[in-house]
Amino acid sequence: MNFLNLTKEHLQQMIAYVDSQAPLESCGLLAGRGSQVEMIFEVTNQAQSPVRYVMDPIEQLHAFEEIEARGLDLLSIFHSHPTGPETVSPTDMAEASYDVVYIILSRRDAEWRARGFWIENGGYREVTLKVL
Repeated sequence: MNFLNLTKEHLQQMIAYVDSQAPLESCGLLAGRGSQVEMIFEVTNQAQSPVRYVMDPIEQLHAFEEIEARGLDLLSIFHSHPTGPETVSPTDMAEASYDVVYIILSRRDAEWRARGFWIENGGYREVTLKVL
């Protein structure tokens, strides 16, 4: 996937969520069809850490069940890097296990920025996030 379409409201929802959880990392899922995001699922970071996230397995399972029930696909996994980096970390690369866009939200000068990445074969490339 070379790009992911999401609305301004989707982006604002992710930013509000990660900001409310800072200084801890936060995480969630984006579902939709093709390259168009339709739903966001905020998932509790079970690790409760400023430098690591582990999705709550029960919340993740419920999100997957709803995604399937609505006939959607998992398009993206998002998480925050409250203190950086703005790109994929070595841990992100080691733990990436889905063929989806990984969105990283990082804070710079009190502003949250979202960037998308495709992670595979021990590397990554940036994916354009089109905010409609």
